[in-house]
Amino acid sequence: MSALAIALMVPAPFDAVSGGYGYDRRMVAGLRARGHAVRVVELAGRHPLPDAAAEASAWQAIADLRPGEIPVIDGLGLPAFARAAEAVSRAGTIGLIHHPTPLEKGLSEADAALLREKETQLLPQLARLIATSRTTARALAGMGIAEARIAVVEPGTDPARRAQGLQGAGCAILSIGAAVPRKGHDLLLRALGRLTDLDWRLTIVGSLERDRAHAAALAALARDLTIAERVTFAGEIADEALEALWSATDLFALATWHEGYGMAVAEALKRGIPCALTSGGAIGDLLPIDAGVMVPPGDWVALSRAIRRPIFDTALRHRMSDAAFAAGQRLPGWETQADAFARELAAVAG
Repeated sequence: MSALAIALMVPAPFDAVSGGYGYDRRMVAGLRARGHAVRVVELAGRHPLPDAAAEASAWQAIADLRPGEIPVIDGLGLPAFARAAEAVSRAGTIGLIHHPTPLEKGLSEADAALLREKETQLLPQLARLIATSRTTARALAGMGIAEARIAVVEPGTDPARRAQGLQGAGCAILSIGAAVPRKGHDLLLRALGRLTDLDWRLTIVGSLERDRAHAAALAALARDLTIAERVTFAGEIADEALEALWSATDLFALATWHEGYGMAVAEALKRGIPCALTSGGAIGDLLPIDAGVMVPPGDWVALSRAIRRPIFDTALRHRMSDAAFAAGQRLPGWETQADAFARELAAVAG
């Protein structure tokens, strides 16, 4: 494959902690390791609901493209390019879609409708769409995009040691995701609030700064449910600290409303950690039935009932762990997925 020149356009900051940004960074590293030139363009302004600064930054990013560069726009920034749709089309732009932005939880109906309008206007102008899950690809097809124009390149995983858990009494539960409404941490807290007769501890890892009001509301909810002493809001932590948490985890839990893929779930499976999840988005395709429990999004009562058994029944957790570990070993690595991403770019470049 000939070396490619790529301009990845993504809302600033590129070092933000999230599954989507983590995917982007790994693809950039993988492409560069294969000899491709990747220029990261950090878009200014507010996203995904673009303000004037975001739209101006989008126009400038397209205008500043270098000869021969393939523009790739991260889906979080796509709505800002709606007014530049014709220029985006002429440039042969690729959209990298983690999940359609109107599915973000906490949007007003008017804001969600605005994002749908912008995506409906822009998506048909893209030369190709790369979705990070089959679920997202189906959602795009449902928006009228021809399946032949949609590729799927799921995230990869790194080799990881199997988790050991607490190796004693109690159940250590880990949840990973920024303190924002879409992640459903409030639902998980309510589910666990009904299980105070069991011995469990919950650690939530993820930014507490992205939506400070929601983060404060979560802490208040834990107090109201009288479980605050069992819950740790760890915020963003270093990789070494997170790896130590993974190793000591007995159960991974996420009550998300929607996930474009579910990279934290993949990480749990890789380590043989059973999961208690809601089936929002692509997670329903990711978790094997015998590797955990799953209920519909938003149903915290059902989640509470479902999560009781793996917390209480250590033998069941061990069986689920075996199934999770087997599934995790079948997941692709980042090297394989970087190759797949490069092939999709090369197909557009001709």
